[in-house]
Amino acid sequence: MTLEAHGLSIGFGTRVVGTGIDTVLAGGEVTCLLGPNGSGKSTLLRTLLGVQPALGGDIRLDGQRLESWNARDRARRVAYVPQAAATAFDFTVLELVQMGLTPWRGLFAAPGAQARDAALECLDRLGIAPLAARPIQRLSGGERQLAYLARALATRATHLLMDEPTANLDFANQALILDEIARLAAGGACVLFTTHHPDHALRVAHRAMLLRRGTLMGNGPAGDILNSENLSALYGRPVEMAELPSASGRPDRFCIVRESRRFD
Repeated sequence: MTLEAHGLSIGFGTRVVGTGIDTVLAGGEVTCLLGPNGSGKSTLLRTLLGVQPALGGDIRLDGQRLESWNARDRARRVAYVPQAAATAFDFTVLELVQMGLTPWRGLFAAPGAQARDAALECLDRLGIAPLAARPIQRLSGGERQLAYLARALATRATHLLMDEPTANLDFANQALILDEIARLAAGGACVLFTTHHPDHALRVAHRAMLLRRGTLMGNGPAGDILNSENLSALYGRPVEMAELPSASGRPDRFCIVRESRRFD
């Protein structure tokens, strides 16, 4: 169970954002994609999803070229959690999450009791079942982010791509999302998420990808890739690594930016 990119070029029309991207995202692993604003993270996610055409290279889903999958089968295998944004349609939270079941029940089939129960279960996993009847437009940014994640869970997809899933969330709900990401991977899912917080990658990621100006400057085991030298080069600021003892006996690692001047 893999999602692979080989010699991938990404961008918009004739504008190339990134080139020469190679990666293999495997089942049972969490991969974190880090990079400054404008580095191409969201563009890469949309290209891996097939929503945005690749400008070159090859993408393979479970060994087959991405474009060879029909839309319904691909939707059963790959789910997307976008950055939370306002929607023009005033669906309820329950209706939004039930949309995640569309690849399994058909586009025009009305959701029945089983679909409702499945959607409510996903909402309950994220602690937002009490919001089921609330219109999506009346949610906070953080609540909306949780609702979109619940919709992705409802797809039962084996590959989940998440664009800043902890954005707009308070500290406790960030931890909730990271725990859910770890649980999904432990269940065999292939998870790729973007973040601006290296500490989140240090907490749950098996692998890390460092994207700067459309080029992968690091791609490998998170424990090897997420170090002071690489993170300083990625963000153009001096980043130091620190450790704290933990109950597990293995120290927790986190990042500290020591000064504000840029050196890139």
